[in-house]
Amino acid sequence: MSIFITFEGGEGSGKSTQARALHRRLLSMGIPSLLTHEPGGTPVGKGVRSWLKFKGKIVPSSELLFFTASRAQLVAEVIRPTLKSGTVIICDRFAESTIAYQGYGRGLALDLIEAANNIATGGLRPDLIVLLDLPVEQGLSRKRLKDRFEREEITFHQRVRQGYLEMTRKEPQRWLVVDGSLPKKEIEHLIWERVEQLLPKVRKNEKRG
Repeated sequence: MSIFITFEGGEGSGKSTQARALHRRLLSMGIPSLLTHEPGGTPVGKGVRSWLKFKGKIVPSSELLFFTASRAQLVAEVIRPTLKSGTVIICDRFAESTIAYQGYGRGLALDLIEAANNIATGGLRPDLIVLLDLPVEQGLSRKRLKDRFEREEITFHQRVRQGYLEMTRKEPQRWLVVDGSLPKKEIEHLIWERVEQLLPKVRKNEKRG
């Protein structure tokens, strides 16, 4: 059985850095691993990423549809086929980003977002969601070149953060919340402690093969 791990967090939280670190560690141990990201990971996703992050004004409902279209393509082309091969998938952002940003941040109805996410993912959910939690002001101060989301008002980012924290309270068993202000190596260690608990699933699968 494969493992699907996603990284979530607000702007400047360090999630991309930690996703790359986990990917490198798994590969160094000889454990097959693939790192991908949203929006992106496919030609369709790359085009969506360009529009969403750097183009002009886009209404919230369009944002939702753009993100879920990119996600549907990534799941179909990359994530599901790779999981079948017994590889650990690490994804920098997934469905929970849409709930946090377009739901809590933009104010779209959460049941509408859930329906769109279910269409895009076909019900696929991560085994573990790592949330790098950080005060909004601290995260934004780490960003130099700001994209369309990073230029939003501080209250938008505060709603996004609260949305993430609300999700962790609803499903604590699925989430690992890490203080994003800790030193990078300490964060990496805390994440590895949790991921290591999942690895026997992969190793048993390799032995059967």
